[in-house]
Amino acid sequence: MSGLGGEVSVHIEAPPKDVWALITDVTRIGEFSPETIAGKWTRGSTGPEVGASFAGQVKRNGVGPTYWSPCTVTKCVENELFEFAVGTDSVKLNNWGYRLEAEGAGTKVTEYFRLEPALPMRLYWMVLGRLRGRTNEKGMRATLEGMKKVLEA
Repeated sequence: MSGLGGEVSVHIEAPPKDVWALITDVTRIGEFSPETIAGKWTRGSTGPEVGASFAGQVKRNGVGPTYWSPCTVTKCVENELFEFAVGTDSVKLNNWGYRLEAEGAGTKVTEYFRLEPALPMRLYWMVLGRLRGRTNEKGMRATLEGMKKVLEA
């Protein structure tokens, strides 16, 4: 990953199609993420495809403030890659995604984030990046471990 992001990988004993179905159901993210407590498809979107819109309700650092973030699916390859940009139509702040790779009878799932390289985001990362990166990595691990628990049950 670039210097403006990070990633976490977990092996899940489930086929990629099952993992895909869970990670692309944005309405279930609140079950797993310590920061994104709810999700809903918006603007007439009903499922994962490039250009689809959804919103995530975020509770920053797990304690607040709480707000809705608009998201747009930017990459969508069934059973392989799901990525979305966070921000408005005109201003994207960061990108989040999941890469899936068949691994034995299961799936290696990598969740990642990448800030947009615009000057304000680069300055933010210079000042708070190390701390925010650790928080994001802990959150991604918690999210993936929660999904693993459900998928392997």
